[in-house]
Amino acid sequence: MSRLPIVFFGHGSPMVALETSDVTRSWGRIAAEIGKPKAILCISAHWLTRGTAVTAMAQPRTIHDFGAFPQALFDVQYPAPGDPLLAHRIRKLLEPMPVAIDHGWGLDHGTWSVLVHAYPDADVPVVQLGMDMAKPPAAHWAIGRALRPLRDEGVLVMGTGNIVHNLPAMDWSNATAPPYPWAARFNAAMLEAIAEDRPEDVIEFEDLGDDARLSVPSPDHFWPLLYVLGARHPGESARFGPDFIQYKSLSMTSILIGAA
Repeated sequence: MSRLPIVFFGHGSPMVALETSDVTRSWGRIAAEIGKPKAILCISAHWLTRGTAVTAMAQPRTIHDFGAFPQALFDVQYPAPGDPLLAHRIRKLLEPMPVAIDHGWGLDHGTWSVLVHAYPDADVPVVQLGMDMAKPPAAHWAIGRALRPLRDEGVLVMGTGNIVHNLPAMDWSNATAPPYPWAARFNAAMLEAIAEDRPEDVIEFEDLGDDARLSVPSPDHFWPLLYVLGARHPGESARFGPDFIQYKSLSMTSILIGAA
């Protein structure tokens, strides 16, 4: 079995699940290029845990983890099966770090709002990995590194979040307004580091000072990128697209790594 690429999706608002746009079409093209994996391991910005955890139910529920959105969004279901054997394989790969086997979470919107476009048939088993809130950035990257063998076992490792994610600063009146200078600088610095395979600069993103503080006011949407970069083998090329910032402070950049 050939080694699968890895991918980070800039997922944006949950409303993207209902949209047909250049972004959602690009997600479909990325999935078509990757092909149909044996299973998907998703690290979503929306599952923060105390300790690391992995979902292990046979049929994960579709979680509508948001508030004031149209009923049509709450009606969306993504009935992909789970993969308990994969969950236990992940636990084994991460030893001796303890990993909780979870039967209560499911698939949150960070996962299914992308997968309804990438793999709309919902016929690929999906598990989620919870991100331990107590771990520093380097530890999240190291977990991704420990998961590298999955790529040679037919498992697609994917992260969903946003490189720049500052909701209070967003200009909701204009999706296409030029980004704030700090957002543009930070996004560009991260993409340069990724293109040049310098993961240490992404791990140490806080060294960028105010640009980092404003672009990543909380780390939940940034951390999934670190897992993806951890699963990268040295020298693998990275491709960016779509790549833009909307509402001035929300990066919709997606990154495909290790594709032919």
